[in-house]
Amino acid sequence: MKTEKIFKTKTGFCHILSDKIILTRDGIIGNVAKVTVGNTINRVLLIYGGLSLLLLYSAFKSYQDGQIVTPIFFGFIGLYLIYGIITSLNNSTTPIIERNKIKEIKLKKAIFGLTRSRFEVLFEDDNSKLKKRLIMLPGSMNDGQNETEKAIRIMVEEKLLNA
Repeated sequence: MKTEKIFKTKTGFCHILSDKIILTRDGIIGNVAKVTVGNTINRVLLIYGGLSLLLLYSAFKSYQDGQIVTPIFFGFIGLYLIYGIITSLNNSTTPIIERNKIKEIKLKKAIFGLTRSRFEVLFEDDNSKLKKRLIMLPGSMNDGQNETEKAIRIMVEEKLLNA
């Protein structure tokens, strides 16, 4: 008999089974994420790439027009988006992760008012490439502290996270 433990995530639920982790999307936020992102991160990275090119072009044109503050501002944001693209290339949005393929799970605690808690799951995909799957936990407006404690307790009980 398979036992299942569940905790809330930002867009739905995380189901911890004896052989796999399944992430499901639920509610309005999950439905929006399903439509906009799907199960791949490529669309989001393309949007960020296009936006960064637009910002860098605008910075260049503003510099040619003799402005100083606008090109620095647009250039900084454009370069920051490119940095985000580079750091996200090995991210995955797969909804199912086999437990035997998991290499490591890290907990990143929230910075109140700025970020939310999340698990970073490093695993091997079907092509034996090391990928990272982020499991974003609910924020402070959605009982994030209690949900984070519940998620940590489940992950420790399942021996996926070191106490």
